[in-house]
Amino acid sequence: MSDIFVFVEHIQGAVSDITYISLAQARVTANVTGGKVVALLLGNDKALATRLAADEVLFVEHPSLAEYSYDANVKVLADIITERKPGMVIFGDTSIGSDIASGLSARLDLPLVSFCAEIKETDRGLEYVSQICGGKVMAEGKIPAGTTLFTLLPGKFKVDEGQSATAPKVTSLTAPYLGGLRVTLKEYQEPSGEDIDISKENILVAVGRGIENEDNVAIAQELADALGGAVCASRPVVDQGWLPTTRLVGKSGKNVKARLYLALGISGAPEHVEAIGSSDVIIAVNTDPNAPIFNVAKYGIVEDLIDITEGLTAAVKEEKGG
Repeated sequence: MSDIFVFVEHIQGAVSDITYISLAQARVTANVTGGKVVALLLGNDKALATRLAADEVLFVEHPSLAEYSYDANVKVLADIITERKPGMVIFGDTSIGSDIASGLSARLDLPLVSFCAEIKETDRGLEYVSQICGGKVMAEGKIPAGTTLFTLLPGKFKVDEGQSATAPKVTSLTAPYLGGLRVTLKEYQEPSGEDIDISKENILVAVGRGIENEDNVAIAQELADALGGAVCASRPVVDQGWLPTTRLVGKSGKNVKARLYLALGISGAPEHVEAIGSSDVIIAVNTDPNAPIFNVAKYGIVEDLIDITEGLTAAVKEEKGG
């Protein structure tokens, strides 16, 4: 019961960053429990295990697992968890991770800690810290006995902390019968390549609901131009049609790895925080001192974004000689 299992999330042949972040958390927790870190890799490509910082990788190979399938993943994972009884199973707090974890919780009658920001050791034992109320309240509690499921938010650990230069031991398991799946993947549809790819930009100026109106997007664009970066947005701005969907940062948009991510008027909902966790430096500007974005920002200021943006743009231009 002391082992920590981590679900390996992968899309189109690439391991998602949240998997490495989850492995980093698992290693810290396993040092307390005295158990092993075990990665659960379901798919058809054993090479995806190469950089996983785990003591062991349980690999289940089957054509139905090559890409994400709720039915197939839950079936396989339910069998593994029931047989091996780990102390914890960590998923990324992503669309995929939340989908599987909630299904397993219902199917196996296991406790589930959603929006988990951290698993930490205290005087009372291992406890979780979870975001509730859209991230504005942090709830803490003792981890239940037996197997507990978690969906982990990014922010506490970096991607490279869950990576290893040495390939881990891989143990192959036989897949159960996976016929008659209710939903199967037909194809991936990507947005057209007519716009920039914000996932490849080093400097991003992100605007959220606090930008107030479409005209103010131009202020953010002027700052981005001065910095040599690009403008992106959270869901409310894109839903208003002020920026195209190609500029959306979040679960239904893009994950970004910017060297500098300047969040203007963004509250920091979990689905947005998840997508920016790999950025090197996050700077937040928000009038709400309790905005969740400040929990992941390296620097922050409680101020009106319009005033800050205009002053910062002028300062950058002056520094660059106009």
